[in-house]
Amino acid sequence: MPENSTPNTTPLHGVHGEAGASFTDFGGWQMPLKYGSELAEHQAVRTSAGLFDLSHMGEVRVSGPQAAEALDYALTARVSAVAPGKAKYSLICTEAGTVLDDLIVYRLDGGEDDVAREFLVVPNAGNASAVAAALTERSAGFEATVRDESSQTALVAVQGPEAARIVAAVLPQDEAAAVEDLKYYAARPATLRTGAEAGDLRALMARTGYTGEDGFELIIGPVADRGVLSTAATGVWNALLAAARDLGVELRPCGLASRDSLRLEAGMPLYGNELDLGHLPSESGAGMAVPLKSKETDFVGRDALLAAREAGTGTTTGQAIVALRGGGRRAARAGYPVLDGDGQRIGEVTSGIPSPTLGYPIALARVDVGFREVGTELAVDLRGKAEPFTVVEAPFYRRA
Repeated sequence: MPENSTPNTTPLHGVHGEAGASFTDFGGWQMPLKYGSELAEHQAVRTSAGLFDLSHMGEVRVSGPQAAEALDYALTARVSAVAPGKAKYSLICTEAGTVLDDLIVYRLDGGEDDVAREFLVVPNAGNASAVAAALTERSAGFEATVRDESSQTALVAVQGPEAARIVAAVLPQDEAAAVEDLKYYAARPATLRTGAEAGDLRALMARTGYTGEDGFELIIGPVADRGVLSTAATGVWNALLAAARDLGVELRPCGLASRDSLRLEAGMPLYGNELDLGHLPSESGAGMAVPLKSKETDFVGRDALLAAREAGTGTTTGQAIVALRGGGRRAARAGYPVLDGDGQRIGEVTSGIPSPTLGYPIALARVDVGFREVGTELAVDLRGKAEPFTVVEAPFYRRA
């Protein structure tokens, strides 16, 4: 952030402070890093459930008769093929084919009326303004309206094996059954019973997440009044904690530290680490989000990505993201050099941790494509000492 700027805070900032959270700056937002033990928070998500404030994420609504066509042009995904009530992971790329952001698109309309097409795009926190501006620019010429609702929206996530039970417990009885029926990467409106000042709230309930576990993201808003939004988000947060207590299951508030270790175990890329403006999707572990064979319509960056595919970038030339398992106890960290058998630098670590679930160091790294085969023995320069690492299949962790 600029030296004299004030960090943004979410509508739940006061709740985190009262809970004793340690805060950190993240993309210009003051966010809870952890509430106590980040290891305990990580383990809660793997064994029971964790509660996350994701209100720093962006929310951009795109609506109108040609909303789908506008998003088809703006993003890499075939948004026009997304069915009502479903979600799609996608990228928004530059003309050069590099990654401006990765995001999720939810289709909100029922599909009955072509005039009422409506989508919600959820970009990363630090990129929300840039994505909203790019979508506005790229929608010019289409019958579509772009509204940045990020400041008017709160987002709370429940992640873990007990997530479905907990979320169902804050819904009316006639809606609770829909929780188990909701498919992965699907969403539907829901009534959240807060039992507090906020009363019953309408929200978008999505079965999505960033932890490798089952989970739900509850999108509250848009609400223009900041105080009203804070009251609503606090009511949802407290209602979920109370529901878990009544069920006798653990629901632990979790910060960014455990969210990062959970997503890395699940092999999910993070913008600013694996994804950035300097690399193509095929160099970043996100090539699957660019359907060049099935999406024949034009989109921003298509020519550059087609040229990269023809050149074999990320497959036969250049670099690619690989998963690494450490042979010792020391963890690799972002920026550490990756070495071949002769000690020559062939890439660098993009993310690395000692895995809380698996008990050994894991990392993602961008390396020359000649070293991407599973089983390849490499090393990472850990502050002057070469430690052994092996290329393995991703993800590192997959839930049962």
